[in-house]
Amino acid sequence: MEVALEDNNLMEKVLPPDEQEIDVELEAKEKKYLRGEGANLESVKDKKLKTQLASREKLYGKSAKAAAKIEKWLLPASAGYLETDGLEKTWRIKQTDIAKEVDLLSSRNQYDIVLPDFGPYNLDFTASGRHMLAGGRKGHLALVDMMNMNLIKEIHVRETVRDVAFLHNDQFFAAAQKKYSYIYARDGTEIHCLKERGPVARLRFLKNHFLLASVNKIGQLHYQDVTYGDMVASIRTGKGRTDVMEVNPYNGVVALGHSGGTVTMWKPTSQAPLVQMQCHPGPVSAVAFHPNGHLMATSGKERKVKIWDLRKFEEVQTIHGFHAKTLSFSQKGLLAAGTGSFVQILGDSSGGGYSRYMSHPMVKGYQVEKVMFRPYEDVLGIGHSMGWSSVLIPGSGEPNFDSWVANPFETSKQRREKEVHLLLDKLPPETIMLDPSKIGAMRPSRRKEKPTRGEIEAEKEVAIEAAKSVEMKKKTKGRNKPSKRTKKKKELVENAKKTFPELEEKNIAGKKRRIGEDAAAELPTSLKRFARKN
Repeated sequence: MEVALEDNNLMEKVLPPDEQEIDVELEAKEKKYLRGEGANLESVKDKKLKTQLASREKLYGKSAKAAAKIEKWLLPASAGYLETDGLEKTWRIKQTDIAKEVDLLSSRNQYDIVLPDFGPYNLDFTASGRHMLAGGRKGHLALVDMMNMNLIKEIHVRETVRDVAFLHNDQFFAAAQKKYSYIYARDGTEIHCLKERGPVARLRFLKNHFLLASVNKIGQLHYQDVTYGDMVASIRTGKGRTDVMEVNPYNGVVALGHSGGTVTMWKPTSQAPLVQMQCHPGPVSAVAFHPNGHLMATSGKERKVKIWDLRKFEEVQTIHGFHAKTLSFSQKGLLAAGTGSFVQILGDSSGGGYSRYMSHPMVKGYQVEKVMFRPYEDVLGIGHSMGWSSVLIPGSGEPNFDSWVANPFETSKQRREKEVHLLLDKLPPETIMLDPSKIGAMRPSRRKEKPTRGEIEAEKEVAIEAAKSVEMKKKTKGRNKPSKRTKKKKELVENAKKTFPELEEKNIAGKKRRIGEDAAAELPTSLKRFARKN
């Protein structure tokens, strides 16, 4: 019977080859999510600590297994990057070479729309990457469905358009025009005119807070709540005119680049900047934030692009010899920089800093106005003086989308339900801060612990000794008498004692109490009941 049981156990342990391969793959993925090497429990002598560490290690192992299974079954697609052999460089690969190797659907994302009469163009994408909004400087607005390449709506406002931005979905968008900003519906109907802002230079939308942020020609920063239309905040930056504005997706803080080389960060509940960084010696021409919110890229007129770590507010890397008029981070961390008729993509593949990954020269004469990565696609949109273009950048987009966050294939019913959920989950302006992890945490107590009586007396003695050891200056004849020197030293000692008023008050109160007790003790027995009680 024992031999039969052992054979059954062996049969249970032996798995089919396919399952064995899956187990090996899951183990490899599990190692990636483990938090380093586990604690050496054998060397721990405290039984309680040993039990706590064992349960903690068990919990870490379970979470690593769960993350490995999610990556295996729920995140099947992986981002692919350009890889070369030998001495070949990725930045030498052209778009024509990529077009020969990709599938038919991907090749449709390579195009060049030529509209020389209405440029230069600014671009914006929805959170799902399904729709694109293009705004020409001379008044042309176009809403495009990028999935099937259909033009949804095209209008001409017949005045200058400086910037465009989608609101919470593709149903509404805002345009910064010559005199005022306007909000339009998907069908081109004008819904609202924002007259309080004045001539706006840049527009950005904070999707978690439903705030439309803008900065005008004279450097005023405005926040307007689009749910009920009220102006939440109007801030005078005091830094003059600027057209460099970006929102940190991690915490909702707005960053402005100024002509003095500074970058300031703002929130609607404060009239003073949260942070003021001197990033460049000259004017700041572009700012961009990494999707994780911890890295910021800035560009200056001195032909330098700098990468900053916002957790320490320190410069991480400087890229020389390249002036960027516009910057954009992709979902996977690639950085696109455009200037003149040239677009350069920088990548941090090895973790040693950003280096050249790809480059794309535009047609001679095209002046790049805006670069922006399309979410969930390996596509870079380029707005320029002759229209807009789209190029393929392998590895730029997140390959797996969460349908609860951004669904490129959502139906009209799903869109309506999502809109209701977004309004219910809307965050108040007070939640915008540099470190959003503090929300929900306990505020540390500000009351300082009072020093003990012994500590106060020790400090007092040190102060008195320091006052006594002060060397007196030798003064002129008649002002250097021993009596005057002694009097001066007494004054210094008294001043040192006055810095500890609490101790003096306690000493006086103690003396009064002792005097009262002595006086009560001297009274006759018949009069003691009339003595004052302390």
